[in-house]
Amino acid sequence: MEFKQCIVIREDLKLSPGKLAVQTAHAAILALEHADKKTIRAWKAEGQRKIVLKVPELKELFRLRAEAEGAGVPCAVVIDAGLTEIPPGTITALGMGPAPAKVLDKITSDLKLL
Repeated sequence: MEFKQCIVIREDLKLSPGKLAVQTAHAAILALEHADKKTIRAWKAEGQRKIVLKVPELKELFRLRAEAEGAGVPCAVVIDAGLTEIPPGTITALGMGPAPAKVLDKITSDLKLL
């Protein structure tokens, strides 16, 4: 079975490249913390495949989270502390997985790469 992790970033925030990289990393780690150990081991053995996608706005991020949770995919939203570019409490990203790639593909197939 193939596993992967999907990171979804809000396009409307227009984050700088550095801020974007940090939010992506936060999403990956936070979602990983919700995955079971067997899935994590399998994902690591396969090379820790990740994909970074974009959504136009917050509403779409919440829709994806609900769909992922309904499918049993470990996920987490990133809430920024507001120390640099954006106000505190801004939701910037969603991390999903690691989970079976087929499951994540059903949820994210209409999204574009960042």
